[in-house]
Formats: sequence, structure tokens, C-alpha cells
Amino acid sequence: MSDSGTHTPVEPAILITIIGETVLKDRIVKLLKSHNVSGYTISQVQGEGGHGRRLADIAGYNTNIEIKTIVSLAVSDEITCKLKEEQGKHALIAFRHNIEAFY
Repeated sequence: MSDSGTHTPVEPAILITIIGETVLKDRIVKLLKSHNVSGYTISQVQGEGGHGRRLADIAGYNTNIEIKTIVSLAVSDEITCKLKEEQGKHALIAFRHNIEAFY
């Protein structure tokens, strides 16, 4: 909690969440690093969507990853545009939220 006149340690930012086939991991990480993203989190996930069920039953096959990163609005625009180019070739979805963060 801050008193009036005291600056909060957080600033506006964008949280991008990317869910896609595990085979895209290296390409997505390369994309993030090409935009000087300072960090990201990768998790193995499972679920069901337009491309069918992803059960993660065999390591590396028919599996999905979720990658989260915090960036500026301008960088999020650039990243999501590049990701959209991959959408027709692979199971891939990305969404973003306006947040406040320190990073």
C-alpha cells in the first residue's frame, strides 16, 4: 500500500500467454529473445481445443507447452503478429492481458 505522493514499484505492462505444440518451443523462445525479452516461463500443459485433445501421454509427442512473458505493449504487438504467422501450420493460441508489474 502506498501513501499519496509515494511511487508504486509497479508499472503498466502486458502479460502474453502462448499455448502451442511442444515442437514450437525453440522457435517461440528464439522469437522472444529476438525482441530482447528478459525472461519467460514454460510449462507442459494439456487440454482440448480446435486441434483436438492434447494429453501429453508420450513425452514430446502430441503435447503442448504454455509460455508466459511480460513485455511492453509495442513488443507484445510485434510478438503476436509473428506468432499469428505460425497459426495455420500448428496448434497455437496466444492472448494478452494488461497488467501492472515490476520486472
